[in-house]
Amino acid sequence: MVEAIWGQDKSPTQIAAILLELHQAGELGLVTRVTPAKVRAVIRELARQDPETELPLQHHPEARALVSPAPPAARADLGEVVVLGGGSSDRTVAAEARLALACHGVESQLVLDVGVAGLHRLLDQLESLRSARVLIACAGMEGALPTVLAGLLPQPVIGVPVSVGYGVSAGGMAALHGMLASCAPGLTVVNIDNGYGAAMAALRILQAPRPA
Repeated sequence: MVEAIWGQDKSPTQIAAILLELHQAGELGLVTRVTPAKVRAVIRELARQDPETELPLQHHPEARALVSPAPPAARADLGEVVVLGGGSSDRTVAAEARLALACHGVESQLVLDVGVAGLHRLLDQLESLRSARVLIACAGMEGALPTVLAGLLPQPVIGVPVSVGYGVSAGGMAALHGMLASCAPGLTVVNIDNGYGAAMAALRILQAPRPA
């Protein structure tokens, strides 16, 4: 598993030093929760700390992440994960999940605007979802999407509460509590906005030994 570097509370100096250490060890570096301004500062720090090494950095602004080097090619043997979002407000968390999967050679597809407010759009996607090995469902508001998916489809479903919603949504707490209290058996739930954690839960499922 690629260990993510939590970038939000680290300084550009710290991030640059960790990326250089990973590069020297031949390992992929994934930095999560970085703003464009922090990415620019990290690039300046890398040039200051080691002027002779030019890291092949990739900035993924939608996922709020930085990767070095580029993610590997997808591995067909791992199968595909579908990442779903109730609406476009869930796109950033979904993008983090997809990038973390890509860093491990896992192919993924994105399906947005299938929240319970437009349930007919989800129903239209059911047949195409059956080929996925794992489903990751990102949802804010009351967070009902993972429960609906787990009631309709047999694959493992990983719910990601998203900090989107009015008033009592409370920064994703309502969605988190709703997913944890789900009546759909076997639903896995990660922390609020934790797209990376959902991707790692999916990876554990994909890498589990299967009967010949």
